[in-house]
Amino acid sequence: MQYRKEIDGLRAIAVIPVILFHAGFNLLSGGYIGVDVFFVISGFLITNILIAELEAGNFSILKFYERRARRILPALFFVMLCCVPFAWAWMMPEQFKDFGQSFIAVSLFASNILFWKESGYFDTAAEEKPLLHTWSLAVEEQYYMLFPIALILLWRFGRQPVFYVITGFAIASLLLSELTWRTYPDANFYLAPTRAWELFAGSICAFLQFGKTQKSNNTLATAGLALIVFSIFYYDEFTPFPSLYALAPVVGTALIILFATGGTGVARLLSAKPLVGIGLISYSAYLWHQPLFAFARIQSIEAPAEWLMLLLAFASLALAYLTWRFVEQPFRRRPIPVLAKRRNVFLVSAIFVALFGAFGSMAHWTAGFPTRLDGSVLHVLNRPKGDTTDCHNKYNAAQIRAGSTCILGSGDQEPTIAFVGDSHLARISDSLSLKLEPHGLSAVTYTGSFCAPLLEFGTTVASKNPSCRQKTTAALKAIVNNQNIEIVVLFAQWSYYVNGQRGYDKIVTPYRFGSENTDPQQQNSIAVHQALDQTLSLLTQANKKVLVIRPVPEFNFDVPNKVAQIVRTSAEIEILAMHTKTFRERNAEISQIFDKAVPKYGAIQIDPTYLFCDAQKCRPFNEKNEPLFEDESAHLNLAGSQPLAALIYANIEQLLN
Repeated sequence: MQYRKEIDGLRAIAVIPVILFHAGFNLLSGGYIGVDVFFVISGFLITNILIAELEAGNFSILKFYERRARRILPALFFVMLCCVPFAWAWMMPEQFKDFGQSFIAVSLFASNILFWKESGYFDTAAEEKPLLHTWSLAVEEQYYMLFPIALILLWRFGRQPVFYVITGFAIASLLLSELTWRTYPDANFYLAPTRAWELFAGSICAFLQFGKTQKSNNTLATAGLALIVFSIFYYDEFTPFPSLYALAPVVGTALIILFATGGTGVARLLSAKPLVGIGLISYSAYLWHQPLFAFARIQSIEAPAEWLMLLLAFASLALAYLTWRFVEQPFRRRPIPVLAKRRNVFLVSAIFVALFGAFGSMAHWTAGFPTRLDGSVLHVLNRPKGDTTDCHNKYNAAQIRAGSTCILGSGDQEPTIAFVGDSHLARISDSLSLKLEPHGLSAVTYTGSFCAPLLEFGTTVASKNPSCRQKTTAALKAIVNNQNIEIVVLFAQWSYYVNGQRGYDKIVTPYRFGSENTDPQQQNSIAVHQALDQTLSLLTQANKKVLVIRPVPEFNFDVPNKVAQIVRTSAEIEILAMHTKTFRERNAEISQIFDKAVPKYGAIQIDPTYLFCDAQKCRPFNEKNEPLFEDESAHLNLAGSQPLAALIYANIEQLLN
């Protein structure tokens, strides 16, 4: 295949938005689509090579995998090794444990599966994962483990039938992504079956163009570039992805590949030396940028300044050039004698995979090498958490009907209290149990992750816990039918269900109701208000006394890790405090809903704000400078939940007397 400078320029158009997006520059809100551009380019180039070798009758699967190993592994392994000393010096044990696990997954090209299981791509915690970006390499390599084998098996039927088969698989994969973004958005984002169509799109381009003179069409090439640029600036974290929306960058890339010849304006633009230069080092630039940003965020107590992130973006390009010059090129051109033979390439690769696996296993089994850290830091990190009851997520509608429930407090009498909520209620269950037990009181508890304690409440994005509607509705109806239950307490991360995001910046799951064309937050607000009305009506008509716990503050960082970092560096802990005004603005919508619905049904609101905030600041730590939260998701630990449990019990006591 003849070298095409414009494709290297297109690589630059892909990698620059990805880097700036991960740096946190909101102007390029859809910068993540650069990965999709890479997928199409990769599918095109690799398939061209495969077709040429199959047509010539000299294709070798071992030769193919050797080329992939020489292309991918040296720079990847080098960057991974460079990450280790910074991880050792700066990461807290839980972070280092996760880092070690990612080492294993990356070396086995399974990191997309690991990160899918751990969290969402747009989570705040994801920003502090140095190897998060390797999910895309895993998708590519999973594709190339199977694709050449499939071509070998199908090639006997002729090139055209193979083209139709690939096209069919591409359509099936695209339809799968369109179906699954609503119900399983994280799996849809990370896993190969819903990404394969983007690589297949490149393969289709290779089949269409192979053995033919490239067509020139400046209009179509310009349209392709416009589609990519449109996606970069118009898409954001709320855009369902991948889905039919991904057709814009994928089709745009295909149009450039098929129609941007040297004579078109698009080809001349993409062939500019600066773009071609960045394109040549784009793989190494992609490898370097995420570790630089992640370690900057880990080391910084506050969010890193924009100027620093921009400087690191440029640093990723500088490091990329050095890596391309002294790592990528030597290994690809075989000047290293010991790696001149294919057997040695596979052997050395296997050795590195084994070493990385051993390192990752040790990090996992030692829980992140905690002995690296001072005892005062470990004291902060080892604060007791707030849920040892093993009741969370341990119920379903069938169990509720069968009378299988979890009990808090004293088990010597029938429960007279019911707690219903999400994981934020679960985290205070130990403290609630300790408050109830001395008084001979017992309570049933129903908690499910991402399950608001609301009747018939569901969303079009329910992958976090798809049975929430059924489970919570069954629990509330069981409470209504239980004559012994006198008091019902509702608590959740209420603002999440209204705003569709956790914390203040990063979206976890966009909760959307009704039409996708309507404003999500407005629809959420209406749905929450209606569901709360129905819930309070159901409970109060059954003569239940209802307590609604208003929200606690949410901090957009891992609280124990940041407090530990303060202790380690002797920095000023007040830097972690949040303006009380920010907290109130975050919860203004849900507060209005409560103020309208709760008094109407004679329910009682409990406001825990004063436990964490004064007139100016909300603090995630107590007077002993101990963390009150166990993570970045506003889950209280035992120290944080005890005052709240005491406040809840005081209100319960008044209702019982």
